[in-house]
Amino acid sequence: MRGVRLTLEPVPLAVGCTAADGNLDCRWSFRRRVGLSALGALIVLGGLGVVLAGRREQFVAALHTAPISLLGVAAALQVLALLARTEAWNICVRAAGGSVGRRLLFRAAGVGYLASVLNGSVGMAVRIASLRRVAPRQTPRVPALLAAEVPIITVEVALAAIFSFTLVAPLGVPWWVPAIAVVAVGGAVAALLRTSENRKTGLWMGLAVVRGRGRGRMIAFVLLAVCAQVVRNWLMLHAIGVNVSIFDAMALLIAMFTLGQLPIGPSIGPAAAVLILGGNGVAAAAAAGVLLAVTGTAGSLCYAGWAIVDRMVAGGLGPASEAVAAPAAVSPTPG
Repeated sequence: MRGVRLTLEPVPLAVGCTAADGNLDCRWSFRRRVGLSALGALIVLGGLGVVLAGRREQFVAALHTAPISLLGVAAALQVLALLARTEAWNICVRAAGGSVGRRLLFRAAGVGYLASVLNGSVGMAVRIASLRRVAPRQTPRVPALLAAEVPIITVEVALAAIFSFTLVAPLGVPWWVPAIAVVAVGGAVAALLRTSENRKTGLWMGLAVVRGRGRGRMIAFVLLAVCAQVVRNWLMLHAIGVNVSIFDAMALLIAMFTLGQLPIGPSIGPAAAVLILGGNGVAAAAAAGVLLAVTGTAGSLCYAGWAIVDRMVAGGLGPASEAVAAPAAVSPTPG
């Protein structure tokens, strides 16, 4: 029986690096992104600490209000959302010409989404690099895999634009801003459709799903992922006594999605909750945000744990880099 060597040591990772050159640059890029996320998280948490000054008892009481059973349900909803988004990614990869097995793709996604807790761009790089390493001949090249993310992100942005009216009340956004957002996203979708029809080779292979090859299924799975996240938000808010509508839960998800583009790591949940729902009580909103961050991380850990265990069961782990399914990423090359 082969020995199993498992390590959680971070692997140099950056989409713009190659495995052969720039190891120091890759390592620096990876550490820089993680460092920025850690710094951003500390800044946000420091700001929340100032805001919560004098409200410590309320904050702690709100944290203890949520039943353990509901926390488990929230973590399960996070797993459901990640699985649904992974299946959407699988559809996009297959439409782009990939023939990799679903099991291998889900493994790569599992560890990638765990890395997304620290930084979204690092998580995407982990997923793509992992998939290319385990199935280089059954997957499109890196540029096409990067492009395959675009349809999924476009659907998420379109949903955010459609429901951006939920931000009018909590943030005081003018009523016409959501209308402009919908028109702008509609234009972007039209441009994406036109581009996918006119360009079909190289990196543009990643947009093949837009031309109708599984487009409806991809959208359905993205919708399922978004709905699971909205329900998770609603449950956590009600669990600590913040009585909000489903539209407030949507507004919170939009804020989390937007703030997720910033390098602030796992502090996204508390920051978004205070921003959107602080009017209902800063302590309660911050507590809800913390519980969202905890259950979200727990769900990601469960998914990543399955990926590692499944890899071990399937035949043992080889090099340490395979143990975390996070090899040094390769740079996009002309397809």
